Amino acid sequence: MSEAPGSTIELASARPYLWALAYRLTGCAADADEIAQEALARALQRSPVGELRPWLTQVAVNLGRDVLRRRRRGYPGEWLPSPLPTDEPPSAEPADFAPGADVRYSLLESVSVAFLIALEALTPAQRAVLLLRDVFDLSVREVSRSLGIGESNVKVIHHRARAAIAVYDASRAPLDAALRENTRAALEAFLGALASGDAEAAARLLAPDARAHTDAGGQYVAALLPVEGKDRVLRFLLKLSEKSQVSRFELRELNGLPALVADVSERPPRWAPRFVLWTELDGLGLIARVRIVLAERKLTALQPRTQQC
Repeated sequence: MSEAPGSTIELASARPYLWALAYRLTGCAADADEIAQEALARALQRSPVGELRPWLTQVAVNLGRDVLRRRRRGYPGEWLPSPLPTDEPPSAEPADFAPGADVRYSLLESVSVAFLIALEALTPAQRAVLLLRDVFDLSVREVSRSLGIGESNVKVIHHRARAAIAVYDASRAPLDAALRENTRAALEAFLGALASGDAEAAARLLAPDARAHTDAGGQYVAALLPVEGKDRVLRFLLKLSEKSQVSRFELRELNGLPALVADVSERPPRWAPRFVLWTELDGLGLIARVRIVLAERKLTALQPRTQQC
């Protein structure tokens, strides 16, 4: 006998999909946890009639929009995505997802740092429609049902969303083995130069227009604006390296690319005890972007493996 819509078994099977959607919608694993849990709790309370997934999708999208609106009213400093491990089985991804041949963005690309940052240029509605159409491969009709808006509106919102991330589309690079290998090599060399205080070696790895971005969520000391230019980025990172003592670190694949996960034992007051650092290469293989996440709320997805916050 099949389970009725809203049954415990059906809800449990829907959670990976909800989590995957909520993470891409908000860019934060902790928010995705809360949204998925709340959507499932509402389904248990209300026992929706009819197909369950469209109903859950609309609830999750509405909750995600609330998160995005609150964040945009006044996030302290720069916003960066929450690190998500992609170097182990994706237990929080929908196992039943089978995209069509013409899907625009893969599940892996859609959790990349570059993609999630590009989504920040979209309104919450545009973000939801783009994800449902171009990542989760829903038809216009399915998106219309899931979001409770007309099909013509779905088409207009989708068109505007694609236009808003045209710059990303023009420069996107495949997250393949070659990019991962090159990124890892550059990251290891750069970290080695910083650890040894070799400013010249570190400078050779930076692009002239390099930028550094930090996200502490207002919790710890961080640059509130991007640090721009090769020389300023180098001075900024050397200062960070000098003032904090890393007690443990590992290189992991986070959001599709190698990244540093580090625990800090000795540090000045209000400095983060833990951080994640990504590097992004330009067309010449030089480091064009350094992104550092320090806020504890952003690091919750790393807890199962590292056991530290």
